[in-house]
Amino acid sequence: MRSFASDNNSGVHPLVLDALHKANIDHAIGYGDDPWTKQAEALIAEQFCDPDDKNAEASVFLVFNGTGANSVSIQACTTPYGAVICARTAHINVDECGAPAKMAGCALIPIDTADGKLTPELIKPHLVNFGVCHHRQPQAVYISNVSEMGTVYTVEEVKAISTLLHQYGMYLHMDGARLANACVSLGCTMKELTVDAGVDILSFGGTKNGMMMGEAVVSFRKELSKNLHFIRKQSAQLASKQRYLAAQYIPYLQNNLWYDNAKHANDMARKLMDILKTNPDIEFTQKMETNQLFFKAPWPLIKKLQEHYFFYFWNEKEGEMRFVTSWDTTDEDLAGLADIVKP
Repeated sequence: MRSFASDNNSGVHPLVLDALHKANIDHAIGYGDDPWTKQAEALIAEQFCDPDDKNAEASVFLVFNGTGANSVSIQACTTPYGAVICARTAHINVDECGAPAKMAGCALIPIDTADGKLTPELIKPHLVNFGVCHHRQPQAVYISNVSEMGTVYTVEEVKAISTLLHQYGMYLHMDGARLANACVSLGCTMKELTVDAGVDILSFGGTKNGMMMGEAVVSFRKELSKNLHFIRKQSAQLASKQRYLAAQYIPYLQNNLWYDNAKHANDMARKLMDILKTNPDIEFTQKMETNQLFFKAPWPLIKKLQEHYFFYFWNEKEGEMRFVTSWDTTDEDLAGLADIVKP
């Protein structure tokens, strides 16, 4: 089966599989006290910290999955009487079965957006009732980069949000499940798009970009890092055989695999867009900035596509679909689709 449904559906990169095989030798102390975890944590921290800055903070906590990373991160920066502001389309609001809010005990304040992205202007009306015991206290904002609509927050846009939040003593949490795709799109480093832009805590993913499993919570604030060991354990996100989560990040970061995989996925999406544009009945509903395409098509064409490819509807009533390319999308995949969509 070939799929444009999600980059979660793609396989695991051979270098990652090789790293897992190499980690599968002899015995190793559990719960992260192993050499693979130490190396992975150091490699991740290097992406976000200037080694000459002794005050830089980038504490790394490996977890099982994206929902776990988001839940752990939100618990770190909220209280049970707090609230997290997010886009209505945000992953934590739509796709995680309420896990982050349940585990943190906080409320979510979803905001309507045109493109999946929050702005200071959209956030400001909700920064009210601070100190009033009758109301939930706004404590954090959640953004996804790449957003759930396939759009990208620029460095300047992230800075604008973090600057506003920090005036109120609030935290900015970034869901970086597709952070690699965003960085490739913008031509910037992961550090520039996160800690340099004022992000306080990050869910750093690789599963959508060639890894098998696992993500990392990266905290850039000492007060948030302080209790994350306990939060991770209580959230059932501490792996006993953590070396298998950690080992994947070694080739992922050492060999710039994160960049190469994301660039390939983004490039394939651009080629896919050019193919879809050849059919005048296809209407794009969002800008193509990374590896996700949102578009509408007539139902006869949709049914033809369904005969050959698995994909998800974004809005089935409107005939709006989401196609996602991956690190292993091939020219053959695109050629087969081109034969179907050509008018």
